[in-house]
Amino acid sequence: MWKWEAEGQPKAVVVIVHSAFEHHRWYAWLIEKLRVDGCHVVMGDLPGHGEESKYTRIHDETLNEYINYIHGMMQSALTYELPVYLIGHGLGGTLAVQYLKKHKVECAGIILSSPWFALQKLSNTLKSTLANLGSLTSNMKLSLDINKKALTNSLQGYQEIDDELVYKTHVTVSWYKEIQLLMKNLTTPATSQLSIPILLMTAKKDKITEIDQARKWLLLQTSSEFQFKEWPFSYHNLFHDMEREQVFLYIRDFINNITRGIGYIVE
Repeated sequence: MWKWEAEGQPKAVVVIVHSAFEHHRWYAWLIEKLRVDGCHVVMGDLPGHGEESKYTRIHDETLNEYINYIHGMMQSALTYELPVYLIGHGLGGTLAVQYLKKHKVECAGIILSSPWFALQKLSNTLKSTLANLGSLTSNMKLSLDINKKALTNSLQGYQEIDDELVYKTHVTVSWYKEIQLLMKNLTTPATSQLSIPILLMTAKKDKITEIDQARKWLLLQTSSEFQFKEWPFSYHNLFHDMEREQVFLYIRDFINNITRGIGYIVE
């Protein structure tokens, strides 16, 4: 993992969890915006992602591997003795929610961007394959067919994610089953809910997730302070699309308001 320290007096620490098939370099813009605004940032590449992806052809990491990695980042962030916020994008948002359900840590608030609570983009080939999912062996390969062009409608944003690391969306059947079960469990009313402040943002033109499912999830939570914002012109990756400057302002204001509310002075 890596740390980027704030300019001047820090007010908070932000831990960022990226989505499936991504890596930390995609978040250079967001990291710099947060750092300039007075936040330390802790981020790394989830297991099997980033440089590690050069040596693997398919994603077969377990949910526990992902959760343990997030735990390491959170423990590192807590050493600053400042309010800690967790930002999760895409699958990273879903993992962040699961992490907070499993671990009792001091987290001032969670910010979710286009979280995976249900997927909508399935190719005809994948649909046919999933019809026989029960008969497939756990190490068989599936392609989620999530194209980079479905992530952002911004040329600049696309250029930022079009890098030298190969973008692999191949996963094992066991990986897919575990993520599907996670999404199902998190959206079941009987499961435990989050009570910390929540900012949930979705993109109206998202081609990857079912955004209505994210809204339903939010209404199940027991938090006394939550915000929901649907960005009308953006695709799935809010931090790489045309409305990202306004997206950041929502994040900044959320962090500032919560941080003030718990007794810190925010300049």
